[in-house]
Amino acid sequence: MHTVHVLNGPNLNLLGSREPATYGTVTLADIEARLQARCDGLGLKLVFRQSNHEGELVTWVQEAGRASEPVILNAGAYTHTSIALHDAIRGAAAHVIEVHLSNVHAREDFRHQSMISAVAAGVILGFGALSYDLALDALITQSKSKS
Repeated sequence: MHTVHVLNGPNLNLLGSREPATYGTVTLADIEARLQARCDGLGLKLVFRQSNHEGELVTWVQEAGRASEPVILNAGAYTHTSIALHDAIRGAAAHVIEVHLSNVHAREDFRHQSMISAVAAGVILGFGALSYDLALDALITQSKSKS
């Protein structure tokens, strides 16, 4: 593993100011900086992106999958609706760990369904910004076990 993609869906650009009681006060830039520092220390390249557009996320998942590079994916609201992301993960054989800042199972019923989980290697949720670090740890551990 030389590159890790962290892909973020709609409204995650508002982290830090959007519903801080649910999502905390850490910004997406804070998360990126922390992951970048960790990746630098491990000799990994970090590709960190956010989009409010489903098609852009689909393209990025496909690119990572075709390059056999793992993805940490917080698809935001698309988690619950996007068959296109599900199909992109499956079609490109992308290795994806699904992450969520909040515990979606403790929230509204519509958030309990994920279109991503069935094609993800694993799901990490409810740990706030730490969810991203836990996903990176999982990727590193999986990579070492394959060596």
